[in-house]
Amino acid sequence: MVIVGHDYGAPEMSVVINVADSWGVKPDARVGILGGSFNPAHEGHLHISALAREHLKLDHVIWMVSPQNPLKPETEMAPFVERFDGAVQMASADTSVIVSDIEVQLGTRYSADTLKTLKSMSPKMAIVWIMGADNLAQIDRWESWGTIFSTVPIAIFARPPYSNGVMACTAAEDFADSQLGESRGAELALLPPPAWIYFDTPLNSKSATRIRTGCEPE
Repeated sequence: MVIVGHDYGAPEMSVVINVADSWGVKPDARVGILGGSFNPAHEGHLHISALAREHLKLDHVIWMVSPQNPLKPETEMAPFVERFDGAVQMASADTSVIVSDIEVQLGTRYSADTLKTLKSMSPKMAIVWIMGADNLAQIDRWESWGTIFSTVPIAIFARPPYSNGVMACTAAEDFADSQLGESRGAELALLPPPAWIYFDTPLNSKSATRIRTGCEPE
């Protein structure tokens, strides 16, 4: 596990970052980005990271801790430092996971903007966006969500109970022509977007919401 943490003050705007150096990876590395609130980080994040490395043949998985989820009220979010430190602690079990505050550094708020910026700053890096079926089901609520599909390949992993019927969601239907079979996972990072794969992999029911509400032990 590698920690990439910086000053947690006001975001820096219009900055130029050597992303490979910041993350401690090769400029042409194959990386998967798992973005989220990590409120808190849990074993489910480790589970999906391990699956992504295995199926996508990634060098690293980046846990991109969001300063604030635009779809969630601040009252439901722990402070950023607490969430970042919790992600660091959880990721300590996996040396290939890099915990990053890149959105704080860039001053970006939306995933679409962050990914476009990362691609422009790191044109040689093979980047895949990783998410669970729960996010695929509601990604059409995200700002400029179609831009995410057109910027980087996407890997979606099954997650209960959202996996049931998720292929009928807006995003899956709108980008149906860009869906590939699971057998092409090893090449996904190198394919031009839009390209996405749904992996019907072993499920892990760990949920940050259930942990916060005491329904599941941390």
